[in-house]
Amino acid sequence: MASMNGAIIQVNNVKKSYYRASIEIPVLRNISLAVPDGEFLALMGPSGSGKTTLLNLVAGIDRPDAGEVNVGGINIAALGESELAQWRSRHVGFIFQFYNLLPVLTAYENVELPLLLTKLPKKEKKEHVEFAMNLVGLSDRKENRPSQLSGGQQQRVAIARAIVTDPTIIVADEPTGDLDKISAAEVMMLLNRLNTEFKKTIVMVTHDQRAAEKAHKVLHLDKGDLEPEVRS
Repeated sequence: MASMNGAIIQVNNVKKSYYRASIEIPVLRNISLAVPDGEFLALMGPSGSGKTTLLNLVAGIDRPDAGEVNVGGINIAALGESELAQWRSRHVGFIFQFYNLLPVLTAYENVELPLLLTKLPKKEKKEHVEFAMNLVGLSDRKENRPSQLSGGQQQRVAIARAIVTDPTIIVADEPTGDLDKISAAEVMMLLNRLNTEFKKTIVMVTHDQRAAEKAHKVLHLDKGDLEPEVRS
């Protein structure tokens, strides 16, 4: 699903502001960015720099005030709300800092949730869930609820949920931010495997330098501006 120039994600001259009362607060200023298919990109920067806003635009959670956000050749900013919701459910895997698991559901049921929006037969849904849970090393914890799992295990369930639909891109917002050092390392090894072995394009926001070192490329945002590339 890569676009013609090989970039799976193409952000063109994007601007985004928020309003507090009648005061306009610019968050992103004329941002342009190309992410090649299969890349692992880390976005870093101080709080309030616009990195989560940029991530949300790429994931179709938010819309730009100006400019285009193309993913797989589709200008997602131009989609209607129902089209955008359908696009997100098929093409984006979300990983959040605080897991966002439903406490009343088992690990298996949490992972299965995105598949409930699909027309896959029951047998195939089961195969997808079991594959994802096996991939994150939690096949033996399927019946556990989130409260019965450690933080690292909950994040691995969240990763299984993110990949269960075989999404085009994975977006991760501070995926190690609430984890201890060992659990954080395990999560980053898993993301690295998804990128190298399964060729998943990953865009990750992080404050963690150790996490950023696992990415192919690190870009810095500061006060809504994208700074020159740090390394590749």
